[in-house]
Amino acid sequence: MGDCHLGGWRFPELQELNMQSFAYALDFCIKDKVDMVLITGDLFDSAYPSIEILKRTFAEFKKLKDSGIPCYLIAGSHDYSASGKTFLEVLEHAGFCINTFKTEEKNDKIFLQPTIIKNFALYGYPGKKSSLEVQELRRTVLQDAPGFFRIFMLHTALKEAVGNMPIEAISILELPKADYYALGHLHVDFNRTNICYSGPIYPNNFDELEELKHGQFYIVEINGGSSVGNIKQNKIPIKLKEVLSLHVAIENSLTATEKVLSELNKHNFQDKIVLLKLSGKLTEGKMSDIRFNEIEQFAKDHGVLVLVKNTSKLVFEETEIKIESKDMHVVEENIISTYFEKNPSKFSDKIPPMLNALSIDKQEDEKNQIFQDRLIGELQRILNFN
Repeated sequence: MGDCHLGGWRFPELQELNMQSFAYALDFCIKDKVDMVLITGDLFDSAYPSIEILKRTFAEFKKLKDSGIPCYLIAGSHDYSASGKTFLEVLEHAGFCINTFKTEEKNDKIFLQPTIIKNFALYGYPGKKSSLEVQELRRTVLQDAPGFFRIFMLHTALKEAVGNMPIEAISILELPKADYYALGHLHVDFNRTNICYSGPIYPNNFDELEELKHGQFYIVEINGGSSVGNIKQNKIPIKLKEVLSLHVAIENSLTATEKVLSELNKHNFQDKIVLLKLSGKLTEGKMSDIRFNEIEQFAKDHGVLVLVKNTSKLVFEETEIKIESKDMHVVEENIISTYFEKNPSKFSDKIPPMLNALSIDKQEDEKNQIFQDRLIGELQRILNFN
């Protein structure tokens, strides 16, 4: 399994589903009495997750340890740290897992040392920021482990799997030879005879929720000693909650709320994740005219688990502003006055003094807190706040 991204969602409901999916996968492994668990990077969404996420994660790892199943992992591009000082190290020191990234450099080569368990030799290479691991993998060598089935754990992008994604990638032919490649990083379902991206434990953003619907992992059965032999890969889906996708095209934001509510009213979304995607070119009104609070309350009143909205495909008819001046202050004033002529607001007269206030400089030796208080005080005065 890989790409768990625990702690990644800002929606509490989805963050909880992410953790539940991770717990489901480990419980499945315990019940299935697997020989080992491999986690191929991005266990956490950050190198420094919150205390609450850590507590939940440690509790799940304890269940795995108490069952006697060893766990091996590598860092991913999200939980990697060049210093190695992350909570993956804490997990390892607590005895919950073993990091398989063991290396030494000589003669411009990176030699990976094996971690031995039963008749398997595990090698690991972490994912790094900005795909830095790709160039390093081209000069990587696996130290010999005669008679052992060699598993290479990686968190990187394979050319054979990236498709049209514009990211740096490495071909499987450029990697050192192994009997099995356990991969993370790409949130895709990709597997060949001895190559597998496990896919994410749970979708990590709006588009993934829409496309994948749920998370997954693989149970891999290997027979054949030190050769590839017979490898059977079984995908295990993690379907905890149903996802309902709604696409609503709008042109007028003044009537958009009623149109969205009408569309929502056609569906039963009790205890479902609802993905609301708005698209179209707005010829009338502003984004603020769409009453999202009312839409969210309607969904909540009808039992939705969580409503996630996406307005990235919503565009506005551009207003052409012609300005003839080289003075940036004049340009700024003209843009503001032209905008508010077409979009009147009770705050129109507040904008120029607020921009002036936000341009004040921090004085030499002025403490940050004093500067912040001075700035906020000026803004409050402009807005007539007590």
